[in-house]
Amino acid sequence: MQLLRAGIDTAVIALILGHANVTTTQVYLQADQNIKQDAMARITPPDVEPGRYRPSDDLLAFLEGL
Repeated sequence: MQLLRAGIDTAVIALILGHANVTTTQVYLQADQNIKQDAMARITPPDVEPGRYRPSDDLLAFLEGL
């Protein structure tokens, strides 16, 4: 994860780990919550205020009823 956070390409990480295929490496590269939040922050449209999604009470009630 430290290599991934440092911006090292997945193919390079696969070579370092000795994997013959990059798909094998993907199994081990589970992104932590900080990486996910950083990625989401980068794709936020410019007219949307950044922040976490807060579902409405109606939506939560609907989901609980499923």
